[in-house]
Amino acid sequence: MADLPRVSIAELAAGAAALPPLDEAGRVAEPLMAVDLDGGAPDAVLACAAAQARDGDRLLVGIASGPLSPSVRPLLAALDLTLAAASEARECLTVPDPDAEAGVLSQAAARNPQACLVLGQVLRITEALPAAAALEAESFAYSTLLGGPEFGRWLGARGDRPPPPPAEQPVIVRRDGTRLLITLNRPERRNAYGRQLRDALTDALRVALLDPAVTGVVLDGAGPCFCSGGDLAEFGTAPDLATAHFVRTRAGAARLVHELGPRIQARVHGPCAGAGIELAAFAGTVVAEAGTTFRLPEVGMGLIPGAGGTVSIPRRIGRWRTLYLALTGHRIDVATALAWGLADASAGHG
Repeated sequence: MADLPRVSIAELAAGAAALPPLDEAGRVAEPLMAVDLDGGAPDAVLACAAAQARDGDRLLVGIASGPLSPSVRPLLAALDLTLAAASEARECLTVPDPDAEAGVLSQAAARNPQACLVLGQVLRITEALPAAAALEAESFAYSTLLGGPEFGRWLGARGDRPPPPPAEQPVIVRRDGTRLLITLNRPERRNAYGRQLRDALTDALRVALLDPAVTGVVLDGAGPCFCSGGDLAEFGTAPDLATAHFVRTRAGAARLVHELGPRIQARVHGPCAGAGIELAAFAGTVVAEAGTTFRLPEVGMGLIPGAGGTVSIPRRIGRWRTLYLALTGHRIDVATALAWGLADASAGHG
């Protein structure tokens, strides 16, 4: 981990992380810095370090190879994430080797430093905002990255893809008494959250919101998985970045699922990625079948979660673990999702 800058709590308090994050050419330099938490520090130093962390421009990741002192808790909240050998704190991720895992985060940040820093900034901002305003902030940031070099590099590597073929019934809607049953129905595309499926889903969700007779909604998916995320064939096809923002915020499903709140249950299965968990996390209840996995791949594409994930997921598991999932792109299983609160119950058999 020699390539990852590392400071002590005292050094953080003295301003060691406050160096400008950009080089002379405006490129992001050292987007991530580790903070050694072993040994703790006096309360006054910890308070000053927390203030420096809250105002910092780069991502700050705490490293604790031994037991964490209770006195460092205010600093944990100010950091972007803490990797600990043993901790139950919501701000922490417990890993066998915190130094090695910090190296994984450092490598991910080095590959896409702009997306990394924007992600951290958005998670800090949206934490204190109402959901509707937080979705706007997420979308503004996402549109910014759509015009950036990191997404451009990913788009060039992906190459041209034919648009998705028309779907006769991308979403199936049924009534069961006072419940509305909504099934994503593009199994041949693993229910990717593309334009046709999105429009049909939002139509169904509006029915649930407008019909007072609907007391509950069940959202699930046909085929091998609930939803594999955005349709990659449609990435980068918006006519301009402003239009992309308005489509995401005014034609997307995130706000509608949030408004349904406790009335909606999402039943997820299979490999759920990107929008496949970002939208579901807004539901009042998430039921995951055994064998379900969850992943946020967007930072690896030079983007951030853009279907509401910087809003829905932190409200369930905290911004710290959300940062970890999005920055690394790692998959987590049902047991981890239940322990963190990303899922509320499990059902079925793997």
